[in-house]
Amino acid sequence: MLPALDRPGQVFENITPNWFASVMGTGIVANAAATLPLHLIGLRVFAIGIWLLASVALVSLSVAFAIHWLRHRRNALAHARHPVMSQFYGAPAMALLTVGSGALLLGRDVIGLPAALTADFVLWTAGTLLGLFTSVWVPFAMITRHDHDTAVALPAWLMPVVPPMVSASTGALLLPHVPAGQLRLMLMLACYAMFGLSLIVGMITLTLVYSRLVHGGLPPVQAAPTVWITLGMIGQSITAVNLLGAASGSVVAAPVAEGLRIFGVIYGISMGGFGALMFSLAVALTVHGARRGLEFSLTWWSFTFPIGTCVTGATALGNATGASAIHALAVGLYVVLLAAWGTVSAKTLGRSITGEIFEPVR
Repeated sequence: MLPALDRPGQVFENITPNWFASVMGTGIVANAAATLPLHLIGLRVFAIGIWLLASVALVSLSVAFAIHWLRHRRNALAHARHPVMSQFYGAPAMALLTVGSGALLLGRDVIGLPAALTADFVLWTAGTLLGLFTSVWVPFAMITRHDHDTAVALPAWLMPVVPPMVSASTGALLLPHVPAGQLRLMLMLACYAMFGLSLIVGMITLTLVYSRLVHGGLPPVQAAPTVWITLGMIGQSITAVNLLGAASGSVVAAPVAEGLRIFGVIYGISMGGFGALMFSLAVALTVHGARRGLEFSLTWWSFTFPIGTCVTGATALGNATGASAIHALAVGLYVVLLAAWGTVSAKTLGRSITGEIFEPVR
């Protein structure tokens, strides 16, 4: 076991925040399955099993990350100050939110609704606070610490921007379980505020990234998979605005709720067109990178969560419009998600057994 390492303790030396993308990518496989417009035999059992796997991964990785900070603080601080690696501090927040929403969607079958609701509330609160912190801390660090002469816009810049959007969509699932009245209203308004925060900053960042790609060309080949991160904000925003619109009927009066639902449909269709463009571009750039020697690394997890948000977005939009074609798109995207997750998880497991994946990033 771990032949690539000199000693087992080296496992904890280079646990970077982007490891949490594996929890995000695994959790979204479960959550997307729970929301699909399908009722296949065994699908829910499969989804529950994947959610349990993501939960174990979250706990194990959180312990490993804590050990990393305690035993290898110099490395941890170097990662936190790195202009690219620091962006991935948005991943732990999204991992918490993804597993938390899975508890409410799927875990209730295992641990019961009261325990699942408690778990989701705790993880949603922790993930939201952490996500809001990173959405301020990372840009602040970029403004005050990093070398601006060499800085270029990268898809990874979206990582600290997306967590509030994930909080908005997962918060919509909590709305029916919050006491009616001012508490439920405040939660809905907070979710819409986080939707706006993430959307506006995300679109500004997306513009910078798109301009960088067009004017500066591709990032290094090994970073090519990060182009898929752009889909995360797009798919998650469609999910959030349609889930919030669907849940708003229990919070505000009918005319307002209907307006929010219509807004979700119009936004979802419009952003869906943009998402189709970015999806096609991401596929083309990935193929381009594969022809130039793209090798496996943890960046490959960028293939999973963003596609998963496209699945949940298509499902939510299909539910809002009643369009069978959009539901069919969600199912097709889920098949793509399963293929991507199966490939990436198998390669991650293989490199973990040999220890190669725990070596320093070069």
